[in-house]
Amino acid sequence: MADIYLWLVILLFGLAITDLIVGVSNDAVNFLNSAIGSKVAKRSFILIVASLGVFIGATFSSGMMEIARKGIFNPELFYFSDVMVIFLAVMLTDIILLDLFNTFGMPTSTTVSIVFELLGASVVVALYKILSATNEAHSLFDYINTDKAVAIIIGIFLSVFIAFNAGVIIQYISRALFSFNFQKRMKYVAGVWTGLSLTALSYFLVFKGMKGASFVSADTISWITSNLTLLLLGSAVFWIVVMQILVMFKVNVLKIVVLFGTFSLAMAFAGNDLVNFIGVPVAAFESFTAWKASGVAPDALLMVSLSEPVKTKTYLLLIAGLVMVVTLWFSKKAKTVTETEVNLGRQDEGEERFSPNMVARVIVKGTIKVAESVTYLIPVQFMNRLESNFKKNDIAVSISDDEKPAFDLVRASVNLTMASLLISLATSLKLPLSTTYVSFMVAMGSSLADKAWDRESAVYRVAGVVNVIGGWLLTALVAFSVAGLFAVVILAFDVWGVLSIVLVATTAIARSFLHHKSSEKKKEDTKKSEPLQVIVQQKELKQGILLLVNRHIGLTTSSLQISIQSLLDENEKLIRKSQAVVDQMKAEEQSILGGGLSILHGTSIEFLQTRQFVHTISYLQDLSQSCGLIADNVEVHVMNGHKPLSKDQKNILVDLETAMTEFLNDVNCQVVGDEINIDVTQKKVEKAIEQGMKLQFKLLKQNAVSKKNNTLMFRILLESRDVISVCNNMLKEFSTDTEALEELV
Repeated sequence: MADIYLWLVILLFGLAITDLIVGVSNDAVNFLNSAIGSKVAKRSFILIVASLGVFIGATFSSGMMEIARKGIFNPELFYFSDVMVIFLAVMLTDIILLDLFNTFGMPTSTTVSIVFELLGASVVVALYKILSATNEAHSLFDYINTDKAVAIIIGIFLSVFIAFNAGVIIQYISRALFSFNFQKRMKYVAGVWTGLSLTALSYFLVFKGMKGASFVSADTISWITSNLTLLLLGSAVFWIVVMQILVMFKVNVLKIVVLFGTFSLAMAFAGNDLVNFIGVPVAAFESFTAWKASGVAPDALLMVSLSEPVKTKTYLLLIAGLVMVVTLWFSKKAKTVTETEVNLGRQDEGEERFSPNMVARVIVKGTIKVAESVTYLIPVQFMNRLESNFKKNDIAVSISDDEKPAFDLVRASVNLTMASLLISLATSLKLPLSTTYVSFMVAMGSSLADKAWDRESAVYRVAGVVNVIGGWLLTALVAFSVAGLFAVVILAFDVWGVLSIVLVATTAIARSFLHHKSSEKKKEDTKKSEPLQVIVQQKELKQGILLLVNRHIGLTTSSLQISIQSLLDENEKLIRKSQAVVDQMKAEEQSILGGGLSILHGTSIEFLQTRQFVHTISYLQDLSQSCGLIADNVEVHVMNGHKPLSKDQKNILVDLETAMTEFLNDVNCQVVGDEINIDVTQKKVEKAIEQGMKLQFKLLKQNAVSKKNNTLMFRILLESRDVISVCNNMLKEFSTDTEALEELV
């Protein structure tokens, strides 16, 4: 029996390493977002700073480990065998849940995950004990540490409100002081402002953080507490003087705050969140040690020992810190999650990742009305003076999107300072505050105050925030339910239940790894083939347009082929593939139109090329619209199980697909400059369409087919004719004599 529990403890530590990897991949966004978004330094240097913070912060987390032992349930009422079921269910759930969010690049809360997993598994095990024991005198609420659990949950969700408002207020004040042209005001406000920021960070990270350190003696902590006021004043004077001297020597002290803030937030993250990853295995190891020493059966030893305060061994914290640092450097999923938050908070327009939803529209419209009402209450002169600080600097068009910072150093420093303060305060109070919630909401609040969400982008950014917060609520529900389910499986099937869940977790992680790798490769391939890259790098608009048309004609061919084939075979999988191609066409059009116009802004590219670019986008939109209508009608017909086409109708569609493929290939060849006469293939398409029309009119007259059949066939034939027309107009756009165009202009 002892061997089984020893192997389970070893399994838990193995799961802890995996959990550290997937957890850091998710939480790296919290402390990397501001530094990477503002491009304060090279990514490698930012990672070095963050790594130092993580490694040191790991040793400050000993005091937080009590959350896993007694923060959610009352261990003195559970036997050793009970707590092992709880701990196994929690760790297996955590790995699967966090890896799923990482794969899709959505930041979630490791704190919320662990709290609700502990709650779900504890409730199930407690109910099992109550139902299976006839002489059980305890109720469910006796087993759960209700007061502490409720306080933790309220604190986590209250942090969303506090963090957002703190970000709004402090960023608004900071921008009013610095303005977007902050270089001119550095000598007046930067020294004091950065000095106070560094003092605040020092206070919470050093003075408060030491209380949780495993290596700091009680006497040292007592001395710091007794001399706190003197230490704070000395720290403030020191930092303000040093920062002002550096400002006099033309040093950008905001960079120092951002880098120090990155270190601080990484340190606060490790100090607060390490319990989420190794707290459960450490508690399991301590439980196993107590059980081995007792010499009684696993279902006879109540875990009173978990109620006692215990300091975690420093070497365990250091090992955990090392794993976190390695993950920080090599995890590709960490980069994916970081991109989500940077995208939502960026200062400039561009491609939006999230689509607007009803909630976002209501929030934005309501906010606009409130803002307009408040404006009437403020004197116009004062408002104009205040608003002048929020006038954004134009960024040179020569800077590519990859080189352009998402936001400036002022906002980055506010994000880091406020998030560090709030997280460190919670750590000092031994509250497992969600670092993800705090960091994300501070960043969103500062984005709002900085007017990064203007009328053009607000609905998309708010939709993104709503989606992320919705994911957080889903995290709590799923964590509670799945941990409870896993506890049931383990209780019912014992070791075999554990092995089956481990197999499920391994399969899920492997599949998500392959999915993430595939999606990242597609993203990279798309970026490499992006026609706009040619425009940026070569300053050659016409070449970019030709590549764009060539790519889009290829997608049109694929969409038509897949749609017709899916109709002939009544294949639902092919239908989804066809819709995916259409979605890709529409997404690229939006991206290219917005990106192309931003590149054209302020350039010396001649009018005719600009006209050609805009007209070409219009033609491509017509192509995707035709492909979309065909795909939609085919989907309705097949998914609803309508009657299959007749043999003659299928033959018409086979001829149409072949002819359209040949025609579109000829169009592509002519676009790239080959001397090809497309009249032959165009006549083949027109002949196939005409034969299809005659057949359909004949069937209609004979009342041989249904209304749905008529709608489908006519839609395919008419949209195919539109594709021919659009392609011809597009070819004329490229072949029209330049002098004739100039006369029109």
